[in-house]
Amino acid sequence: MAGIEIAVIVGSLRKDSFNRKLATGLAKLAPADFAFRQLRIDDLPLYNQDDDGNPAESVQRLKSEIRAAQGLLFVTPEYNRSFPGVLKNAIDHASRPYGKSAFPGKPAGVIGVSVGAIGTALAQQHLRNVLAYLDVPTLAQPEAFVQAKDGLFDADGGIGPAGREFLQGWMDRYVAWVRRHAG
Repeated sequence: MAGIEIAVIVGSLRKDSFNRKLATGLAKLAPADFAFRQLRIDDLPLYNQDDDGNPAESVQRLKSEIRAAQGLLFVTPEYNRSFPGVLKNAIDHASRPYGKSAFPGKPAGVIGVSVGAIGTALAQQHLRNVLAYLDVPTLAQPEAFVQAKDGLFDADGGIGPAGREFLQGWMDRYVAWVRRHAG
């Protein structure tokens, strides 16, 4: 399979987001036939079912980008023991109205980074529950609860020595998962 496009949805809007850095660094660990595209979610209106018949242009764009991709990568921080509202809002838009979800069958990976010792474990578990309902086959193992430490990122925006071996292993499993399910 050549030219595999991955839609990357980062659950943080912060300018210097660790999770955006992680998404960028992970893409550098993937094989050359994988292209990672970070999708924009900061311009989406709050989800309102009244708008299902006439979605905003930003919502239409998001759904189109997800549909065009062969796989999904969710990179999320943890806020209050769950994933952020901005990510939930994007998922709600892309999965609605009922019967017109952009997600079914798209293989996904879920990962995140935090300064806390358990990384984004609870956020990832909540997100996996939502993705299971949306018929998104999600890589189960290895789980990756990444702690932001010195050396995690290198000066070029890649994964530094502190996490390279582990995250390369995660990426290799994710790539195999997408190849198995995207065909």
